[in-house]
Amino acid sequence: MSEQTRDVTKKLPNGVTVYKWPHRVEPTAESVAREMEQFGFKSYDLQTVEPWFVRSRHSHDEEEIRGAVSGVITFHFDEGPVTIEAGDILIIPAGVAHEVKTHNGREFAAYKGSRSGVRKVTEHGDGHGSVEELARREQAKS
Repeated sequence: MSEQTRDVTKKLPNGVTVYKWPHRVEPTAESVAREMEQFGFKSYDLQTVEPWFVRSRHSHDEEEIRGAVSGVITFHFDEGPVTIEAGDILIIPAGVAHEVKTHNGREFAAYKGSRSGVRKVTEHGDGHGSVEELARREQAKS
């Protein structure tokens, strides 16, 4: 199924697009990865974030895709919030600033990717919840 034939569930004025999981089976990491490939993106990370996760305001230097594997998370854009759950695909245009929050006591896991497969981020906040900060916290635990 291509991006053109899959139902767009929500498209914000800023170009952020959500595609809801179209299948009548539970999504798995493998099936979500296959769905993402059909959009022409390359994954660079499968990230799991802790309950009550907060990621400070930032934007991506390239168009980014998220493929939700498990849990629920909300992206807060200037135009309003967008919540995705397991199986959903979220596409965020380059330069669109947002914060990310889980708003619940469960972990959230998602593939992240870009057209080039490279992660490039511009911080608009303090970097809280960034991949780099999470890695520093993990390293401090060991």
